[in-house]
Amino acid sequence: MSAGPGLEFEYEIADLESKIASLERQTNRTDEIEKEIRDLRRKLVDLLRNVYGSLDSWQTVQVARHKNRPYTRDYLNLAFDEFVELHGDKHFGDDRAMLSGFAKLDRFKVLVLGHQKGRTFKERAACHFGCAHPEGYRKAMVKMRLAEKYRMPLICFIDTPGAYPGIGAEERGQAQVIAESMFMMSRLKTPVICVVIGEGGSGGALGIGVGDRIAMLQHSYYSVISPEGCAGILWKSHEHAPKAAAALRFTSDNLKRLGVVDDVLEEPLGGAHRDHHQMASRLKSYLSRTLSDLETKTTEELVNERYEKFRRIGVFLEDAETA
Repeated sequence: MSAGPGLEFEYEIADLESKIASLERQTNRTDEIEKEIRDLRRKLVDLLRNVYGSLDSWQTVQVARHKNRPYTRDYLNLAFDEFVELHGDKHFGDDRAMLSGFAKLDRFKVLVLGHQKGRTFKERAACHFGCAHPEGYRKAMVKMRLAEKYRMPLICFIDTPGAYPGIGAEERGQAQVIAESMFMMSRLKTPVICVVIGEGGSGGALGIGVGDRIAMLQHSYYSVISPEGCAGILWKSHEHAPKAAAALRFTSDNLKRLGVVDDVLEEPLGGAHRDHHQMASRLKSYLSRTLSDLETKTTEELVNERYEKFRRIGVFLEDAETA
């Protein structure tokens, strides 16, 4: 899938793709044209490898937000054999920003939760651009209980800039419900796998981010706050978002080194937005492999190891005598 124009550092890539497409549209192609196409394709591969092998933090954020990047529903269609969507939180309503339902992945019957942003403007508006309301997290908790009741593994796809920041969401207990969701996930007596597929921003991501295995795609980010939010607090201007992105160290290589995530899934050359099928295939292989590993553990082992996993995150230096 072509990325299309939009990202500043992809302009040269888009220009090469346009030239290749123009040559391939010619009906009477000579040997010289065929050779030129092959040369341009080699040049495109080298350019993609160089550009995407040296992305800075802000460029990674732009890739994670790419309009063609696969969303939760895309992975459900491509990586899973079946999906039956479940709606509603039994209290207020059905939040379109939070997808949930039963699914089948190879031999595993699982329950899937995931943020959904939508493709068209109409879909994005209905999904609040991937920002879930309290009813979205309450819906997630209802489905978590179902997964535990029927001993089904839980798979969570994280892709949100943050929980919905509106007054209505705060009035309905946004912070409280995210805390309750995290607490429930920490004690679930069933395997839990969380994958950051795009944006992993703030409490909106953490609300479905407590699992036995935490993975993220190569060009995604996972942070306590969005770079714009951080820049607004520290420098009083969103213009400093690139500086904030570098300071937060929220890219996959940093988080793997710091022990915040367990695995990083390599994306196709040029990013997941260029090849949905290949990325879905890699994700499916990872999920199947991880589920096979987790199914050998007892319930007590799962809960205890999950607790210890999050207790180990972070480094503390203390002087015992002065403490």
